[in-house]
Amino acid sequence: MARRKDIITAGNCYHIYNRGNQKNKIFFERENYLFFLRNWRKYFDGTLDLFCYCLMPNHYHFLLKPLDDDFSHRMQNFTISYVIAFNKRYNRVGHLFQGNFKAKPVQDNNVLIHLTKYIHLNPVIAGLVSEPQHWAFSSYRDYVKIRNGTLVKPELIFEQFDNYLEYKKFVEAALNIDIISEYIFDKKSDR
Repeated sequence: MARRKDIITAGNCYHIYNRGNQKNKIFFERENYLFFLRNWRKYFDGTLDLFCYCLMPNHYHFLLKPLDDDFSHRMQNFTISYVIAFNKRYNRVGHLFQGNFKAKPVQDNNVLIHLTKYIHLNPVIAGLVSEPQHWAFSSYRDYVKIRNGTLVKPELIFEQFDNYLEYKKFVEAALNIDIISEYIFDKKSDR
């Protein structure tokens, strides 16, 4: 892997994302998603604050704040371990991801809140489900109290809302996400 040009530093928030090489799937079955999340915990537990995530068939999103300056190294090891396991399981070789993961800094609380909405609505926008709580591989279920997971810290976002029901209304109102478009994907590329 090529060396990162941007430096990811502790205490700053980032939108982390990547997609499959040539937009191909990176998850074929339920166990792939679960393995990815178990591995995420193995590599990152206690090293970051995870605001939200969504795993899609051909890409992923994480919104987080590293607690130390070793995130890029951990992410490289995490990605390599997933690719090795994936290739072994499906008897394949070669790249799985389209280059290095992307990391967009998020320095504004308003953008942070809207990014959580975008990330949680991703399966709805893609037409995979009609409501965000129907997608199992997202932190939205933790946010709306359907699941009591320990991977994300929704209370960091809930500080901006009276309660989780207010956040749920905010997401499901599907307000205009144009204000965060620069944080979603590279402008010169598409999903």
